[in-house]
Amino acid sequence: MNTSPLTPGPRALQPPQGRGRTLARKLSEVLTGHPSRAAITLFALVISIFTALLALPAAAADHTATRLVDAALTATSAVTVTGLTSLGPEHFSFFGQLIILTAIQVGGLGIVTLGAWLSLLVSRRLSLRTRMLSTESLGVTKLGEVPALLITVVMFTLTIEALLALIMLPVFIEQLGGADGTFHAIFYAVSAFSNAGFTLDFTALDHPVVMTTINVGVFAGALGFPVVYMLFRMIFYRARMNLHSRLTLEVTVLLLLGGAALVAIFEWNNPATLGPLSIPDKFHQAIFASGMTRSGGFSTYEVMDQTDQTLLITNVLMFIGGGAGSTAGGIKVTTLAVLLLAIVAEIRGDEHIRVHRREIPTTLVRVAVAVLTAGALLVLTAVVLLSAVTGQGLASTTFEALSAFGTVGLTTGLTETAPESGKWILIGLMFIGRVGIITFSAGLTARHKATFYRYPTERPIIG
Repeated sequence: MNTSPLTPGPRALQPPQGRGRTLARKLSEVLTGHPSRAAITLFALVISIFTALLALPAAAADHTATRLVDAALTATSAVTVTGLTSLGPEHFSFFGQLIILTAIQVGGLGIVTLGAWLSLLVSRRLSLRTRMLSTESLGVTKLGEVPALLITVVMFTLTIEALLALIMLPVFIEQLGGADGTFHAIFYAVSAFSNAGFTLDFTALDHPVVMTTINVGVFAGALGFPVVYMLFRMIFYRARMNLHSRLTLEVTVLLLLGGAALVAIFEWNNPATLGPLSIPDKFHQAIFASGMTRSGGFSTYEVMDQTDQTLLITNVLMFIGGGAGSTAGGIKVTTLAVLLLAIVAEIRGDEHIRVHRREIPTTLVRVAVAVLTAGALLVLTAVVLLSAVTGQGLASTTFEALSAFGTVGLTTGLTETAPESGKWILIGLMFIGRVGIITFSAGLTARHKATFYRYPTERPIIG
């Protein structure tokens, strides 16, 4: 039967609530249709919830509502396990500190990881969508490894945090008493392993046991869950170490010791940092400072009291960050390893990139270059914007931008004094630094377009 032009068609007859459901479905597809977008949406949602909680009057020590920008900055810093904040620990009540501790734990485990683990606990299985989300969050490539890795991640995290808390517990109980000492021990254990850098008392790191324990916790957390899972399989199943774990361990140790040596050299006679200390304490503090620069964020002295050479070294280490699939930020140590190996292969004239009797595909080098370039452009843009809105110099804005991007938490004091626009820039930088580069690199790794034709090859002049 023909319909006249005035007769409404099927689309026009759709009821309003049907259109609403269609719009909601399309919006859901845009936000969560791809694993990368779903991870970003989850992070943004959780940060919004913790922002609302921290803005409550009950979260502040004086029982007044915290400004939205400061609550958002603290919540983003906690969930992204950064440590940058415009408010001191004394601003928050015990309830507020408990919210921050919960946000750090959620961010350290990973929102996707925690959600997948709860799904596994309730339904005894993981959907394909959840497995795909988890592969990007944890940095694994095989969907079949996800359930075992999720269990390992949660159990390892809780076990290490419990051990760290037990080691620090006697020190804090002696200083603060039973209840406060226990809470401090748990807070610092979670903050250390999550590489968050949040503190409750600036003098806590003066004790050598606390400082050493935090350094060990930061080192373990920065290795990455894929490496932890590999070590677990090696110990209990006699598995052979894969190339990712080997490169991560080698480069991490090299950066830790190399950074400590350089910090010791340039700060040895600095009266504001290592100068007044004994020789053993100087080495201890140098190792601690080197470990904190790649994501830990704890500090035993003011950042700006360091020499210019040490500040430059710190900037480089913050940009590199920790292991892939870890709580650390930055471009990741394996990205650095792949780029250095490619440079060495090019210098030697080798056709293939080989290390430890394995060959690295050239497509992975392209991904590493893309991650490095994206990270550099992001930091450069943030430095320009921060310089414009704060009026501060290049040294402090570059340091603060790198600290936010690398989710480190070391600060020159710019975060506290920045105007509201500067704080929103840092919020965006922390969010992108924690989520964006991970999803960006994972998306590049997963995307391979088949090429059905080739153009003639031509070599432009380089260098």
